[in-house]
Amino acid sequence: MYKNQRRTLVSILTTLVFGTLCATLPANLAKAQTYMVGSTGFPSNIRVAIRETNSSGEPDPRGRIIYVSTVNFDQYCRDVLPNEWFPNWNPAALEAGAIAVKMFAWFHHLHPVTIDGYTFDVDNTVNFQTYRAQSDQPSTDQAYYATRNLAFVKPNKEIVELNYRAGYENNPNWQYRNAGIMAQWGSEYWANQGRTPLQILEFYYIGRMLTTIPGVGRS
Repeated sequence: MYKNQRRTLVSILTTLVFGTLCATLPANLAKAQTYMVGSTGFPSNIRVAIRETNSSGEPDPRGRIIYVSTVNFDQYCRDVLPNEWFPNWNPAALEAGAIAVKMFAWFHHLHPVTIDGYTFDVDNTVNFQTYRAQSDQPSTDQAYYATRNLAFVKPNKEIVELNYRAGYENNPNWQYRNAGIMAQWGSEYWANQGRTPLQILEFYYIGRMLTTIPGVGRS
């Protein structure tokens, strides 16, 4: 069931213009334990810190944490994707986005943080990924389930964070490729050029590979 009040185009554009921002993480995160697909179970839930909204009703990245919600992992990804990728975009762009959203969430599920006395994996703002409960859409749901059993990882199958930013419309966004970051608009550009989801991911995330997740199906 969708929310009664649907997200406005202005708020979607705001997210795409500013992109997803990396959260400020503890200094020791770089030294944290590494996790591999195959020896690390697929998450069933994820802890989401819910922050105050701003005057426009949008989740405020600087807002006070109100509470932490434990959310089904699949549902979380489904409720992020249409808030980070336009649901009417090319299916190949949506599938590339679905994998990025999932890998970002999986990485942070394995590396929780504690802020202001709250321990959580992600928050609901662009500090991590924009999450709105029950905002999933048919097109983005289809993209998520089509790629649910796939992971994009290092050659040793290490689970890594796949970062992404808005980028520029109608542009391949080469500058993000050099930084190992996917451009959201770039994914749509390449999809419209006929590239597959894998080719889009390989363009932006050099030195990564696609693998299947043992025991995880597409639904």
